[in-house]
Amino acid sequence: MNDKQHTIKAPVTVSGIGLHTGVQATMTFCPAPVGHGYQFQRMDLPDQPIVVADVDNVVDLSRGTTIEQNGARVNTVEHTLAALVGLQIDNVLIKLDGPEPPIMDGSSYQFIQALEDAGLEEQNALRNYYEIPSEIRFVDNSRAVELAALPLNDYRLTVMVDYNSPVLGSQHASLTDISQFKHDISSSRTFCFLHELEALYKQNLIKGGDLSNAIVVVDRVVSEDELAELATMLGKPKVAVKKEGILNNVDLRYKNEPARHKLLDLVGDLALVGRPLKGQILAARPGHAANVAFAKKIKKKMMEANSSPVPHYDPTREPVMDINQIMQVLPHRYPFLLIDKVIHLDDTSVASIKNVTINEPFFMGHYPGNPVFPGVLQVEAMAQTGGILVLNTVPDPENYTPYFVGIENCRFRRMVKPGDTVIFRCWLLAPVKRGIAKMRGQAFVNGKVVMEAEMSAAIVRKDA
Repeated sequence: MNDKQHTIKAPVTVSGIGLHTGVQATMTFCPAPVGHGYQFQRMDLPDQPIVVADVDNVVDLSRGTTIEQNGARVNTVEHTLAALVGLQIDNVLIKLDGPEPPIMDGSSYQFIQALEDAGLEEQNALRNYYEIPSEIRFVDNSRAVELAALPLNDYRLTVMVDYNSPVLGSQHASLTDISQFKHDISSSRTFCFLHELEALYKQNLIKGGDLSNAIVVVDRVVSEDELAELATMLGKPKVAVKKEGILNNVDLRYKNEPARHKLLDLVGDLALVGRPLKGQILAARPGHAANVAFAKKIKKKMMEANSSPVPHYDPTREPVMDINQIMQVLPHRYPFLLIDKVIHLDDTSVASIKNVTINEPFFMGHYPGNPVFPGVLQVEAMAQTGGILVLNTVPDPENYTPYFVGIENCRFRRMVKPGDTVIFRCWLLAPVKRGIAKMRGQAFVNGKVVMEAEMSAAIVRKDA
């Protein structure tokens, strides 16, 4: 799995009809900055409102997942989101000139192709994984539905479906590595049973449904009169039933294509949690309603964990910036360069690491019998961390120098000693104006605050 966040290198467009609305639409995937996530923009509506792909924005689950925000609605988002997750793309703005993404061939594969044509671009920030801490379970006994998420340092999914049908029977599908999504899952098409077609039409759904973008499973004997009515309903001169029970002689791409498509839907629906996941997902008879209810339980756990402000530090992961990259940005050098690596950086926040060792030159004279990391140097390390953040707000940071111009409400909570690893976190309190940035910072050791302050910094051109 990727350590760094990714977007796409250039915009790319797909067009087609929406499955349920039947409306022709053009959808353009656009590059987006670090921390942006997945957002849809309804270009056909006044003010072109944004709809964030978030489980809290789900408003309808009628044969697909529909989200709504700012008075704008986007239908059937799961296939689009599954393609983004499958390619481990984190940040994309999806511009849409209609109410629903194109259904294409009923799978995610053509979205995958378009995104790969645009090219993927690594970004200067670590992926903000949510690692399942303990078992999370959703059960709907009335439908014999059960979904579970278990701790795992990877993202794996297994789906079981059983339709009590002589055509489909019981099926399983698994994804043991997200990188396999493109080849093993993405081309699996949406499907429904013959007996559902008429009900879906009466519900004003599947207006864009066609035998070229969906599999229709026939699990009973169908008369010639019924086939003629189906042909009229689908706008076809004639429809037929293959002996395997698939309408109009459509060949399955896999024997378990329906189970694989259910796994595809699950990947797309779980994207609405808002962060990439690490865990083992097990699903028995999933559907959009269960997927979304399950995603809400995961997000609730995630938000409870986020109530702690301590940045997560995994020393085994590649940093956003190592010491050599930091020295390309900051002017400080030994013995006054006081941060060792940057582990997070986006438009509004930054986190860095300082490993405190007895070899620091100041320990020779600063309480040599009881060495303590000087508070003033903690402030300087935090200021250097904030300097990385404010330089990230300009397109050419190599031409600017950050200067520390103010400090307020500084407090030292605990002593920092040799052997400690200090995590510094700074975030903007307001947008940068006239080259002045106001920030708040905190320093943590072993999950506890050791120092905090509010700071102001100026960014000045080197040639000014």
